[in-house]
Formats: sequence, structure tokens, C-alpha cells
Amino acid sequence: MRPPFAHEFGRRAFGPRGRGGFGDFPGWGPPGPGRRGGRPGHGPGGHGGRRGRRGDVRAAILTLLGEQPRHGYEIIGEIADRSGGFWRPSPGSVYPTLQLLADEGLVSSSEDGGKRLFELTEEGRAAAERLDGTPPWEHFTRDVDPGEIALRDSAFALMGAMRQVAGVGTDAQKTRAIEVIDEARRSLYGILGEPSTEE
Repeated sequence: MRPPFAHEFGRRAFGPRGRGGFGDFPGWGPPGPGRRGGRPGHGPGGHGGRRGRRGDVRAAILTLLGEQPRHGYEIIGEIADRSGGFWRPSPGSVYPTLQLLADEGLVSSSEDGGKRLFELTEEGRAAAERLDGTPPWEHFTRDVDPGEIALRDSAFALMGAMRQVAGVGTDAQKTRAIEVIDEARRSLYGILGEPSTEE
């Protein structure tokens, strides 16, 4: 018999946000739903973000469900939001943890428009109150370089413009866009070749 959350895990694990980002660089996974300009505070790092420990995922779920009931994908997105995109746990870590919490009697679920809605039981609320008070996503943003965040935000903004040109641009506009991007790439490598002014 499949676990009660397996059908939702299957949908979410390989959905449109399952792949993307800028490769294996910390905090450079795809931005999740709800991000506003990539500011700190929905950004996946799912493929390329920093990896959380199992205890981090458990604590994050208990903390978020302590605020209100949520769907599984909302939990993933909210963690990404609050970590500024530097931690986006995968469905493969969130849904099994939800199942484990349900087995422990800490979480219950109900059908909500064809999706599973999760909420804490009384025992789950007690477990959430026993947490140390520091949300686990804060560990992922504490030592982040602000310059890295700004660079990441600019990169995502550029990707958005590229999608617009690819989707609605004319052939001539696409050709011009390629020239602009190629020139930008050369300029970036040129920056790396400049003498450093930092002491």
C-alpha cells in the first residue's frame, strides 16, 4: 500500500520547478513562487541551494505548521522564501518527513481540493513549542555575502528578460539579444581579468 502522501509527492517531485537554476553553486537554484525580485526572505536553491539536514526539515515543518495548516508544496516554497532562496528542500525530503511526523502522531492531513492539507495535532503543537526558537532557515542566511545575493538577483532578472525575448521577440530581436548576451559574457570575463582593488 502506498503512503497517503505518495500521489502528491509524485506530482511535485518532477513538476516544472524540478530542474533549473545556475548549476551547483550555493543559493543559485531557481527562485520559487512568490519571490519579489529575488530579495532575501522564495528562492529555490532546490538544485544548487544549500542542503539542509534532516532535523532542519523536521523543525522547519513543525514551525510552519505551527503558524497555519499548509499544503506540502507551500511548505517547500515558504522555506525557500524565508531563506532567501538559499535553502529549498526537495519534495523527496519534505514529503517523507511529513509521513514520519504523521506516523508519530504529530501531523494530520485532510483532502483539500484534491491536495493534502497538513496541520499539527495537539502533540505536534507541543513538539513545535519545544523547538529552540531559532528557525532553521536562519542558519542558511546568517553568513551569506550581500554581494552574492545582489548578483543572484541580477542574474534572475536577466533570465526573465531572456525568456520574454525568446517568447515574444522577433527573429531580429532575438539575434540582437544574442549579441547583447555574448557581449555581456565577454565583459564579465574581462572583469575577472582586471586587477583587484580590494586590499
